Amino acid sequence: MTTPWIIIATIVGYFILLFMISWMATRKSNSKDALTGGNKAPWFIVAIAMIGAPISGVTFISVPGMVLAKGYSYLQMVLGFLVGYFAIAYVLIPLFYKRHLVSIYGYLEERFGSDTHKTGAWFFFISKMLGAAVRFYVVCVTLQLLVFNTLGIPFILNVVVTTALIFLYTLQGGVKTVIWTDTLKSFCLIASVVLCIYFIAKGLGYDFGEMCKAVASDDSSRIFFFDNPKEGTYFWKQFVAGVFMAIAMTGLDQDMMQRTLASPNAKESQKGMIVSGVVQIFVIALFLILGTLLTIYAKSKGMALPEKSDELFGSVIWSDGIPVIAGIFFIVGLIAAAYSAAGSALTSLTTSFTVDILGADKKQDEKKLAMTRKLVHVAMAVGMGIVIIVFFFISNSDAISAVYSIASYTYGPILGLFAYGMMCKTAVRDKMVPIVCIAAPVLSWIIQWWLKQQFDYTIGFELLLLNAALTMLGLLIFKKGATTENW
Repeated sequence: MTTPWIIIATIVGYFILLFMISWMATRKSNSKDALTGGNKAPWFIVAIAMIGAPISGVTFISVPGMVLAKGYSYLQMVLGFLVGYFAIAYVLIPLFYKRHLVSIYGYLEERFGSDTHKTGAWFFFISKMLGAAVRFYVVCVTLQLLVFNTLGIPFILNVVVTTALIFLYTLQGGVKTVIWTDTLKSFCLIASVVLCIYFIAKGLGYDFGEMCKAVASDDSSRIFFFDNPKEGTYFWKQFVAGVFMAIAMTGLDQDMMQRTLASPNAKESQKGMIVSGVVQIFVIALFLILGTLLTIYAKSKGMALPEKSDELFGSVIWSDGIPVIAGIFFIVGLIAAAYSAAGSALTSLTTSFTVDILGADKKQDEKKLAMTRKLVHVAMAVGMGIVIIVFFFISNSDAISAVYSIASYTYGPILGLFAYGMMCKTAVRDKMVPIVCIAAPVLSWIIQWWLKQQFDYTIGFELLLLNAALTMLGLLIFKKGATTENW
């Protein structure tokens, strides 16, 4: 059996498993359950699901490759993530449960008004659509190089077929399907990366002690960067950005929070959030260790390191000298990360658009709501496929940087809206909020460009904080009388 057919067989097998899980999760579900998960998910299942939830195909492909240029600097941001998770658990989760929210952006309507609510929902829509498409794009490109080019299948058909399959297994299940497929994904990811580490180390002739020594002594395993504040890898820039990236991209993201809000109560949800945050540090560390071993292996075998760091993992794991079973585990981990993440994104986009933008849950009965949700789901799948294809033709950067750059611009206004809502007691002019939220990213880009030109200072992912601060400043400018409710 040739390599392309081995990969195709692995993908087909995983999809059969996904469809089985989707069917089992939704046998007794209705449209309300599809939007909320039924609020019955045990905290430990949510925790397992949340371990894998932020890990997409981008993480799987890009993080090992990052060590070529940036060492383990990403771990500095991941440490910040943990602090952000504590903030989510003890500030945001109680807030959302207190208000019994189906979509977290419903808070913005209660606090400010309908224009602010729709502004937050639209920014989430843009953020998630672009971010999810970039993440899934990486996987489509990898599978195109490994499989579909050999079979003469064009990239566009690759995207259409895989997007259609993801659409089908998430169509009926909604949040319940997301939780259980993410649980499967977490197990597959951890098993895949551990086994790939084992096979690469074995190929190098290392036992466990020798592997640890080789990784620790390699230049690519440097974690902390305190020497140059102007660089994007500087510790405090990465750590602080990590704190607020976690708050924005998890705590203020319907895709991530739809899992935790499926727990019976806030206390159960908090347990899942904290446990998943701690375990994620170790999971990301495994990806970085794998990246060092891949680099060492490539150099020892005289392999040319790829120009694009995203190609490191795939090019080494499918090279001569590595057993085919290692490549199969690579594919299992890749598709587990990619397809579950894309399915989760489609579900959250459907929920937010149906609830926040259309308001269908308040206007329609069960039968009409079910039809609306399915039509929106179709539209989201088509939109994601189009964005992936467009990104294929215009992209020239590594994917994980693209994901966080997009997030810095699009999640900044969302972070600013929620921060103002919880920290300030004054109301704002609801109709001016869309203008403020559009102006803040534009001003952030101008400031970023100016600092680079004038002082050679690189604003990294802390751009998110600048964006949020400008949003809050704009809200203060358009504030009006004090509110009486304690927000």
